[in-house]
Amino acid sequence: MSILDTPRSSVRQILPSWRFSEFVFVLRCLPRVISLSGRLLRLRICITTIPLLLSFSLVAQDRRLYDHGALVREDPREHSLYLIFSGHEYADGGEVIRDVLRRHAVSASFFFTGDFYRDSANSAIIRGLLADGHYLGAHSDRHLLYASWECRDSLLVSREEFRRDLADNYRSMQTFGIRREDAPVFLPPYEWYNDSIAVWTRAEGLTLINYTPGTPSHADYTTPLMGARYLSTDSIFARILRHEQLTPSGLNGFILLLHIGTHSDRTDKFYHRLDELLSVLKEKGYGFKRFAPVRPGPPER
Repeated sequence: MSILDTPRSSVRQILPSWRFSEFVFVLRCLPRVISLSGRLLRLRICITTIPLLLSFSLVAQDRRLYDHGALVREDPREHSLYLIFSGHEYADGGEVIRDVLRRHAVSASFFFTGDFYRDSANSAIIRGLLADGHYLGAHSDRHLLYASWECRDSLLVSREEFRRDLADNYRSMQTFGIRREDAPVFLPPYEWYNDSIAVWTRAEGLTLINYTPGTPSHADYTTPLMGARYLSTDSIFARILRHEQLTPSGLNGFILLLHIGTHSDRTDKFYHRLDELLSVLKEKGYGFKRFAPVRPGPPER
């Protein structure tokens, strides 16, 4: 049975699953069908075209990926990625990172805690990053652990504690002229959260994000004393490129997380390989984007 023979109620169920190529095919066939058909068929075409056009809006729906309500990957069809850096206690890589980004003309996004913003030792790098046009956002005020490591659904903070801590983070950012509306994208502390945190974040008018799973870039903070959890810079670098080579979409739309500084026990700092990483990815044709002030949240269900 063709779509023209399908009842209107059934058409609404069938069309949302159509792919773009099928949509184009139908549009190209319409003039030919119309020329061979009478009035009744033309009327039926008009009736079925309405839900068809509505289905196209569904085909063009948000293709970004979400996990527990947080954005974890931009559109995987775009050959670009988002480089993000988080900071709380350490900032030893700040100047190196800033210099590399400047030389490569790459924009990135930085997420700092209130403690980081309030530390006068970090003022110069913060102002420098702002001057270079990077995105600076919130990472909680005191780097709280929102949920249990063992049971993700178990909250360790109340909603009021969450709101108060987040407000303090944004208050610390005002010292540098960063308004809440300038930084609506929020990276949770420890990159650990659950659905409740996502709901609370959305209620605050913010968009919750996290790194894209698949590479261990976020392990650049680990130290040898952590045993099996420790990953060397060489290992992290190799595994990022291996993921890029072995997966069909590569690093398209990736949110790649690194740290602006790490504990002194880690001597092989990954940020010393950042220049090489950017060079390799640019040779592969990747573009780099930063988060913009306006970010819609995940689609309503």
